[in-house]
Amino acid sequence: MRVLAASDTHGDQKRILKLAEKAQRENIDIVLLCGDLTFAENDLTGIIGPFKKIGKKVMIIPGNHETEATIDFLSKQYKPEVYNLHGRSVMFYNEIGIFGCGGSNIGLFEITDEETKETLEKAHKPIKDAHFKIMMVHTPPFKTELDALWSHVGSKEIRRQIEKIQPDVCVCGHIHETFGKMDKIGKTKVINVGPEGIILDIEKRS
Repeated sequence: MRVLAASDTHGDQKRILKLAEKAQRENIDIVLLCGDLTFAENDLTGIIGPFKKIGKKVMIIPGNHETEATIDFLSKQYKPEVYNLHGRSVMFYNEIGIFGCGGSNIGLFEITDEETKETLEKAHKPIKDAHFKIMMVHTPPFKTELDALWSHVGSKEIRRQIEKIQPDVCVCGHIHETFGKMDKIGKTKVINVGPEGIILDIEKRS
């Protein structure tokens, strides 16, 4: 299974088209968009359409530039190909689980540590026995290469949940200065996927 994960496209239709072209060229099965799909919700044009046009399944969460209501609107407009993964999860091939939590501890639409905890626990529960898990968040976990600016500005609660759940991969965005950087928390590979996107190749057991 091939996954393309990206974030922070901020309404840039050229970036979205490039990602859609990449998804088609690389034979991607699932696209993960980790928030900040808009710039302060100014325009929703062309955010999802290019992926729908090529028949790709897309999982989306809000960033700090859009509300959950906006992400819900997009998922309903483009269903069944598009799914709002904020506080939810999906399972593929009965073994690959993807679960999500959007929002940020800093920005226009903030989410508290308690809300983050509750959202991730709720999302993870249905896929807790998955053989391979991907956590999809907007904000990087605290004290990693991904949240290092003048100080560490990531989410402490996301880090706590990674330490507790130990998903195989956590994909995020939010911090523009660290796009493309990777780190590890225990066995979990954490990646700031950025607007260029990264590809994950996941092997099924059977």
